[in-house]
Amino acid sequence: MTTSSAASGRDGTAGAAARPPMREALVAAAFRLFLERGYEQTTVDDIVALAGVGRRSFFRYFPSKEDVVFPDHERCLTDMTAFLAASAETDEPVRRVCDAARQVLLMYAENPAFSVQRYRLTKKVPGLRAYELSVVWRYERALADYLRGRFAGRPDGILRADVIAAAVVAAHNNALRSWLRSDGKGDASAAVDHALGLVQQAFGTPAGAGAGTAAPASAATQAEPRPAAPSRPVTAGHPDDVVVVVSRRDAPLWRVVQEVETALGRG
Repeated sequence: MTTSSAASGRDGTAGAAARPPMREALVAAAFRLFLERGYEQTTVDDIVALAGVGRRSFFRYFPSKEDVVFPDHERCLTDMTAFLAASAETDEPVRRVCDAARQVLLMYAENPAFSVQRYRLTKKVPGLRAYELSVVWRYERALADYLRGRFAGRPDGILRADVIAAAVVAAHNNALRSWLRSDGKGDASAAVDHALGLVQQAFGTPAGAGAGTAAPASAATQAEPRPAAPSRPVTAGHPDDVVVVVSRRDAPLWRVVQEVETALGRG
């Protein structure tokens, strides 16, 4: 999220030329009040009063107070969906969804200070945590829908798509939250690349095997699948940590799911 000194002129108020665009002014006003008064104690009327606009202006941009906390996710989700829709048949599907997930990181990295501020606020407000989880679920569904199309007609195609989409989101979010907990310090891109690299190693197609196809299993593998690698939580000790499970590429999907459940303490 960036600010601009260009006039928006949407409300025709005096001094509009010195103001940021209305949408960004509302977000800035909201977060100022959230920090000063608390999220629950701040109303939409408070936000529009500080921004110097009417309630109609607020609801023109945001359906609810919760939406002002996540002003950029709709745009990012739209861009990510378009990115996946523009994929070619020659694109390796796991790499493609990993690249799509990186677009979410870029959104956060546009304004590290705001992203850290939002992260801290979201941790404190249960309603915002629930809202954030619903947003994350929509990203995961977009990735899974793309993969379901690429794996259509294959044995366990739907299950494979859903497992990979969940792994991509888990890996991305684990690295992202570690960066946010560090107050936006360090190289977020490198951390996310490393986490997504584990997903590609576990589920991606080896070079030369052909995009969208699984590497053929050997006769020995077909007769007796090798066990999945032990689950490995990337970090621990924080309530919002995400567990990433790494398994062999040729492990059966039922075993991968079993490892995920074990890592989450549900096995």
